[in-house]
Amino acid sequence: MASLIWDKSKGGKTARILFVVGDRRPAVRLGRVPVKVATTWLFRIEQLVANAVGGVAHDADLAGWLRDLPEDAHGKLSHVGLVAERQVAAAVTLGALCLAFTTRRVVAENSRKSYKQTLDSLLTFFGPEKAVTAVTTSAADEWRSFIATDTKGESSRTKKRLTADNRLSPASVAKRVHVAKQLFATAVRWGWLEKNPFADLRAGSQVNVARSCYVGLEVIDAVLEAAPSVQWRLVLALPRLAGLRVPSEVGSLTWGDIDWEHGRLTVRSPKTAHHGRQHASRLVPIVPRLRAILDDAFHRPDADPLFVVPMAGKRGANSNLRTHLERIVTRAGCQPWPRTFSNLRASFETDLVEQFPAHVAARWLGHTPLIAAQHYLQTRDHHFDAAVSTGLMGARLGGSQGGPKIGAYSGAVEAQKAAQQAIAGNRKTSHDGGGNDTIPEETVVFPEDCEIVNGMTVDRAGIEPATHGFSVHCSTN
Repeated sequence: MASLIWDKSKGGKTARILFVVGDRRPAVRLGRVPVKVATTWLFRIEQLVANAVGGVAHDADLAGWLRDLPEDAHGKLSHVGLVAERQVAAAVTLGALCLAFTTRRVVAENSRKSYKQTLDSLLTFFGPEKAVTAVTTSAADEWRSFIATDTKGESSRTKKRLTADNRLSPASVAKRVHVAKQLFATAVRWGWLEKNPFADLRAGSQVNVARSCYVGLEVIDAVLEAAPSVQWRLVLALPRLAGLRVPSEVGSLTWGDIDWEHGRLTVRSPKTAHHGRQHASRLVPIVPRLRAILDDAFHRPDADPLFVVPMAGKRGANSNLRTHLERIVTRAGCQPWPRTFSNLRASFETDLVEQFPAHVAARWLGHTPLIAAQHYLQTRDHHFDAAVSTGLMGARLGGSQGGPKIGAYSGAVEAQKAAQQAIAGNRKTSHDGGGNDTIPEETVVFPEDCEIVNGMTVDRAGIEPATHGFSVHCSTN
């Protein structure tokens, strides 16, 4: 039914397979291939011809061989009519990828909005009809340069950016690069793309230090005094005194979530719920100042029977709450701060870590200590003042007014003082000859290359080490 023929040429022998189908005698030219490969092709072509003549479907073995053939090899068979041409799937467009990414991804609504900013910039730069397979690594670099230097913005954005030249901040650029990498990594996972062109694109830090601001309790007192209602006092107090996210966690807080007896709030977090049950809710302590505001709101005759702050649960409440709260802040004689609600949460956690372990504070805020260190914890002026005025060992965390020392650190200092007093007592006993567990002073031998400075031995190289890092080479006298 088929014949394998070897033709001699200047480059060596080439193989071709002749077969008969009806009144035609087509040939499949294999070129210079090993004998074993040519024999395999002869066997497979005989199977294909037999199935075509008999009208029999291909068995699993033959179908698998055809499926695994490279495109050019499969084309040789389709050219002579032994198999049908492969249907080449149309390349997925960037617009289709962006739509699938936003509809299939399970995230909170605010996260979806932040994704949209990145997707809009990609669609503006590449166009929605751009095939994802046509986006190269060099094009990814060009897109990053575009978003870092663009001063017009994209999509329906009309609000002026905070930078002087209306460019994105480095933190915003980093955020968009991070989302773009996620987008194309998802396309690779779905099989729409072989390689992520954004994989090696450097994102940078997403922390914008210029917009970090500690909101002191004295500012909170003034704004609470100027708030027009108890609802607005709660909008301010819940993020600053309990670390709740606005509007998602504040808007979903119910009276049943308040444990008055034990002083705890059960906070349900739509932002992190998709990470698992342990991230769906958390317990937060009710500090006395917040408890007074909650108690006032609970006993109001117009209190909502279910929600603590019903106006925070309305659609689009985030922008409305922020705008109106900034007006209240101004009315109180204070300067509105950037990232209105995020900085309230950050200020609350900054206060917490000065009294409680970092992992406890992070748990109450609903994230990890790493996230807290990167995005929330802030350095305050009294930290500098305490270090300058009292040194490291005497630094207090309460500022000029004094305050509680940090737990573990304070305990270490007190333990050190007690130990020093005990050692001093033992030394006196040793001088009197009443103790045998200390070395008499006259028997202490110092190395020849050391000098005695205030009862300590210091290398002649000086107090500062010659290499990076500090290594102690001394013993007490």
